[in-house]
Amino acid sequence: MLRTRFAQPVLESLEMSISIDEVRHVARLARLELEEVELLALQGELNVLLGHFADVQAIDASGLEALRQACSVQSVWSEDMAAPCLSRAEAIKNAQVSKAGLFVVPTILEG
Repeated sequence: MLRTRFAQPVLESLEMSISIDEVRHVARLARLELEEVELLALQGELNVLLGHFADVQAIDASGLEALRQACSVQSVWSEDMAAPCLSRAEAIKNAQVSKAGLFVVPTILEG
């Protein structure tokens, strides 16, 4: 047995439910080959989903401020400030191989 929940529409003239013909049409557009039982199950699931949409529409959010993001965002980057650093000689003194003040590394691309 199929269990579905139909939410009360926001407006009396706005009924939010999907017919079995609409489900067949969408399934055909999506190139889904569904049996009648699967179509009925999908119809129930879609009607439950539409009921949730109606519930969301029924919420009075007129006093709420719109948010740009769902959660607060803060920068994780630090300020770009100049700081003392190693000289070239200090940086390459522990390198296995260096040449002309540069690190020498194995070739990884051939061709």
